[in-house]
Parts: sequence; structure tokens; C-alpha cells
Amino acid sequence: MVTPQDIQNYIQAGLSCDHIAVDGDGHHFEAVIVSPLFEGKRLIARHQLVYAALGDRMKAEIHALSMKTLTPTEWANR
Repeated sequence: MVTPQDIQNYIQAGLSCDHIAVDGDGHHFEAVIVSPLFEGKRLIARHQLVYAALGDRMKAEIHALSMKTLTPTEWANR
């Protein structure tokens, strides 16, 4: 079974992140991802970057992933 740490590692391996936190129960996961690559991108484009980092794992290992994708500036202003 995939763990929150696994998902965090997968995302970090494929996406430059300033901050990442993943929580979940093995089936449903929530992630907060802060990346400079999100600058100037709409929400859907940000999510697509994360999905690209996860690759085929979204089809097989990860059943549900809720994401908050923020730029470093958005994160600092929170």
C-alpha cells in the first residue's frame, strides 16, 4: 500500500518543491505543494504538473489525491 511519504517522495522526484506535506490513509490523500514552477499558472496547469510528476501511479497506486498547489509567494502570504 502506498503511504503519504511515498507520494511525497514521488512528487519531489519529479517537481521542484519549496514545501510539500502529504497526509492520508492509504487510499485518500491530501497534499500541500509549494513550487516556483506554479508561478503564472492556473490551477489546472499546476495540478497537471503534479500529475506528471506522479505519472502512472495516479492510475494504479493512488486512488484519490486532493491538492493545494501554491507559489512561494502565496505560501508566504498565507
